[in-house]
Amino acid sequence: MDLKFRVAARIAKPVEEVFEAVVDPAKLSSYFTTGGAKGRLESGAVVSWDFHDFPGAFPVYVQEVVANEKIILEWDANEGEAPNVEGGGLTASDYRTRVTMVFTALEDGRTLVEIREEGWRENQGALDASYGNCQGWAQMLCALKAWLEHGINLREGMYV
Repeated sequence: MDLKFRVAARIAKPVEEVFEAVVDPAKLSSYFTTGGAKGRLESGAVVSWDFHDFPGAFPVYVQEVVANEKIILEWDANEGEAPNVEGGGLTASDYRTRVTMVFTALEDGRTLVEIREEGWRENQGALDASYGNCQGWAQMLCALKAWLEHGINLREGMYV
């Protein structure tokens, strides 16, 4: 079994604007990283992201950035339930998963954003963690769309 997933959404904005909303920490903090983001996503950088539902900033290792096309990053894998689940907690692991974001300019002026994450070990804790991350990335795409298209922060107050 290969634990991986893919989520996608179409955003009614040009690819340059959508891409910048992800790589710029101030913009990312406006709709996704509820506890804030520090550092611009650039090849070779190590930035930090913080979420109210995963308290405490953690490192994000940026592997590759191709402007307006692709972002590849890695972060420490966790095996266990998300902390916002009753009685749940995260169990740290000694490996990383890989996240690949692909940005495609569509003919109608919109942008297709695809996010894939892969690399979990084959056990129940990793499967549970992959489900949680899939939920998080789907929320990220919804939040990105609402923020860019309508100026609404969907995650505001969601976890605190």
